[in-house]
Amino acid sequence: MEKAKDKIEGEGSYTATADYNKRTAEFLKKEKVDGAAREAAKALDGEEGASLQAAEAQGKAGDPKGQGAAKTK
Repeated sequence: MEKAKDKIEGEGSYTATADYNKRTAEFLKKEKVDGAAREAAKALDGEEGASLQAAEAQGKAGDPKGQGAAKTK
């Protein structure tokens, strides 16, 4: 694969997408999904549960960085 710094990619990074897809497929092949799901459920029930739920709500609201609504002219 070419070095990412040698390629100009627009707003969507094909290199990053390909890497994400490859790593996701490898994760699924290793069948670690059930363990990850159990860890996530445990985290939701633990000390960080409230902050995880708040982050989920913020992401679903379309503002994952907490920057507020986009400014318009």
